[in-house]
Parts: sequence; structure tokens; C-alpha cells
Amino acid sequence: MNAIARPANETFSADWRTFDSIHRIQAVKVLTDSLETTWDDDRISHYHFLWLRDNCPCPECVHPGTREQIFEVVDAPDDLATESVSLDATGALNVRWSDGHRSVYEAGWLRSHAYDATSRTERADHLRSVRPWESNLVIPTFDYSSVMSSDSVLLDWLLAARDVGLTMLIGVPATDEAVETVAKRISFIRESNFGITFEVRTKAEAADSNAYTALELPAHTDLPTRELQPGLQFLHCLINDATGGESTFVDGFAIAATLRTESPEDFRLLCEYPVEFWNKAPQSDYRSYAPIIGLDSRGEVSEIRLANWLRAPFNLPALAMGAFYRAYRHFSALTRDSRFIVSRRLEAGQMWCFDNRRTMHARKAFDQASGKRFLRGCYMDRDELLSRILVLQRGSTRPSIRVA
Repeated sequence: MNAIARPANETFSADWRTFDSIHRIQAVKVLTDSLETTWDDDRISHYHFLWLRDNCPCPECVHPGTREQIFEVVDAPDDLATESVSLDATGALNVRWSDGHRSVYEAGWLRSHAYDATSRTERADHLRSVRPWESNLVIPTFDYSSVMSSDSVLLDWLLAARDVGLTMLIGVPATDEAVETVAKRISFIRESNFGITFEVRTKAEAADSNAYTALELPAHTDLPTRELQPGLQFLHCLINDATGGESTFVDGFAIAATLRTESPEDFRLLCEYPVEFWNKAPQSDYRSYAPIIGLDSRGEVSEIRLANWLRAPFNLPALAMGAFYRAYRHFSALTRDSRFIVSRRLEAGQMWCFDNRRTMHARKAFDQASGKRFLRGCYMDRDELLSRILVLQRGSTRPSIRVA
């Protein structure tokens, strides 16, 4: 479906994206409350009348400027039926409704939104773009100047951030503003109690996070104390002359998958029992209550929430406490397993960008007397990343949606 507004005599697009499909509708059969379509690969899809009427893409039902729906399906007649159904020369489905309204649905859009079992399975598989990794990961690395000047390179970087969850930028100017400049190339920065951007360096006094000490930090996600953890984290190195302080990363999704296979009971416990995380400071007190392994509506792992130094005492039924400690210790041990760990020293002019709700990061202890270590960072929600990808794909030669 072409997302560009068309002349009045052509099909109106209700979506900004394109929907490419190699398949065409071969036949349409009118049933009691739905249409049965047969595709050229013999797939059969049913579309209920109310579903079709609810999703009519015409400019009477969808605002031409906002592309947001105007029509409310509650206003459809209770006895909604079709007066006529046909396929036009382009392969689009034309429906004349019993209330006189006319709708046109392009084949690519219908195929990409079909809800027969096979189509829904295909669509779920298409959404699983996550690529788990272990210690042999080759970190996707991109040049700062190319990311800043080319939308195509920007899209490649963001797809890697989405699918791999760990990327690096090189050649980043060693300036205070650079991390904010890079983040704003994507979208809005998420502010926290640490500011719009934050600095990572030792504070001899009044450190309000272990990150601001020279201590070793175990694998963790940032701000597990929030209802919604930040999706992306950026860490830009301006100076690193200190001995030690290597960055290490583990893919929390890969660890969760291993636990799910090898110790399903441990996996279940970490998914089902919430844990309280807290961050207490003189001027703030943030607390959240959520499982260490979060699942989405499909039962797929969608986030990891872990920071040992921000964890409150477990509050579980007495009969479950022993088993839960076993599961927690098992998960924590896997974050230390060398088969999962990627380690690299971040040098001046380099920047990490990683999925904070997936990729747990850690830091080796460093000798603050051996030299300076100064990083600047910021956060962004996953929504901003995913939105930017979709917008960039509109102008790309790669279609927004390609359907088998």
C-alpha cells in the first residue's frame, strides 16, 4: 500500500507504510458474516464483515492528514452485509456494503493483516528479529560521521541495536555534547533523576550510585527501580587513561533461553515471582516490583531486570523462598559464565549503544590513581528506536512490510 496521498479517483492510503506481497487473490466467496479469500498459493483467509468495515481505508473513515481512524465500528449496522464484492484490475478487493458505503482493500495490505492461523504464525515469526549471542559475538560497529550523515547507515545501526542489542560507534568527537547529539539523531532522550545526560566518573564524596565509584560492577540493567526501564543506553568515552575498567556485556535473552531449556523450573520462578528494586537518595526514592525475567503477550522474553545492589530483600511465600534463591543464584552464575561474556575496553572517541532491557552490562574495577576515566551517557525508550526505524524504512528501498 502506498503511503503517499493519492488523487481523489485513486485508492486512498490509510497507512504510511508499504505492503508488498508476491501473492494475489484468486477467488472470493461470500459467507454468512465474512468473506473467504483464496490466494494464488492456495492459502485461505477469512475476513469478517465487521473487521473489514472497521478497517476501511477510505478518507471518510481515516483522516487524510493524520491517518488516524474517524469511523467507529459501533456505528456499523447490526445487520451489516455486503451488496457486492469484486476484484479490480490491480487485484484489490472492492466491497459495497449494505449501508451504501464502499471500501477498497489492496491485496498486499490484506495479506499482511490476514488472521488465519498460517498468516498469524508467519507474522509472529517475522516479529522475532532478536538474534541471541554469546562470547563470540562480533560487535556491530559503525562510524560516527556516516551515522550522522547517511539515513541508510543510520537505519543499519538502529536495526543492529534492535536485533543484536549491543553496538558501538567509533570516531565520536570527545566533547560533552556528543552523546546528546548522537541520541537526538534518533529521537527524544529520556530524562531521569541523574539528568538528561549523566557523567560516569568517580566522586570522592556524595556518590549516589556505585557507578560513580571505582568498584567492580556486576552484570546489571540500569534503573530497574523504574516501572519502565529505559530501552536504550548510550555510553560515550571522553577519557580513559586508568588501569582496568573494561566493559563487559552478556545477552540476558540468551541467558534466559539457556535457563528455560536447562532449568525450566528456575526459569518459571524468575518469571512469576516479582522482586522489589529500590534506589534511595536524599531527594528521591524510586521503587519497582517486577519479575527478573519479563515475558510479553506471546510468552517470549521481553526484558531482564537485575541490579544486585538495588535489590530489596525478597518478599516471597516461605515455601517458595529456597527454590527462588536457587533460581536467582543460577541466573546470576550464568551472567559470570565465560561462554556468554563479551569484554572490551572502551577508548576515547568510542560509544556503546545497547538495549538496557536485554543486554546486561558490567565493569571491571579500575585504579583511579592510575589515570582519569570519564564517560557521559543518556537513556532513550525502545519506542523511540522502533518508531525511527519504521520512519526510515518508508524512505528506504527496503519495504516496510514484505509478506510471503
